[in-house]
Amino acid sequence: MPDIKHFDPELALERAEKLFWQRGAAEASIQDVVAATGLNRSSLYATFGGKQQLYLAAIRRYLHRRAQPAFRHLADDDRGLPAVRDFFAGLIEVRCSGEHAGWGCMVVNAHLGGEHQDPAVLALLAEHHRQLRDALHTALRTARRAGQLAPHVAPDTAAETLALLAYGVNLHSRTGADAPTLLRTVTGTLALLEP
Repeated sequence: MPDIKHFDPELALERAEKLFWQRGAAEASIQDVVAATGLNRSSLYATFGGKQQLYLAAIRRYLHRRAQPAFRHLADDDRGLPAVRDFFAGLIEVRCSGEHAGWGCMVVNAHLGGEHQDPAVLALLAEHHRQLRDALHTALRTARRAGQLAPHVAPDTAAETLALLAYGVNLHSRTGADAPTLLRTVTGTLALLEP
């Protein structure tokens, strides 16, 4: 008889993503994973291969459903600096209000925890950074063509700086920074790029 799954693997993965996003893989015990997903250990191992494999699947899900759509939207927006402002405003709104307020970013959280010591996780973090930086770079090149950047601003360097600012927003929001404070910092930083 074939083994029939009596649970929804996608729902289990969504629940695991939320657990790891809030607590990190290092802080979440296997019992925490079992409780969050509703799976028993044998189903967990049979479906995902264990806690670390489940964590990798969860962070891939986070990147695919949360980070990458925002990056694509930014890169496809042809408004230049207004698109960058809106990207940060959206980031701050998500980090400071709603269901996931105070959770920070699952990727930034992974940088801070022991998760980044796994080469597979480190590769995902590096890819996330590249995609964020490239989306910002695309928007800044558009801003350059539109005359929105000061002559001394190099889009590649500014994109790296803004990517690091996004990490800072994610980190600071996790420790309780409010939206107006974060928006003032972003607004002041973007003003430095303008002519």
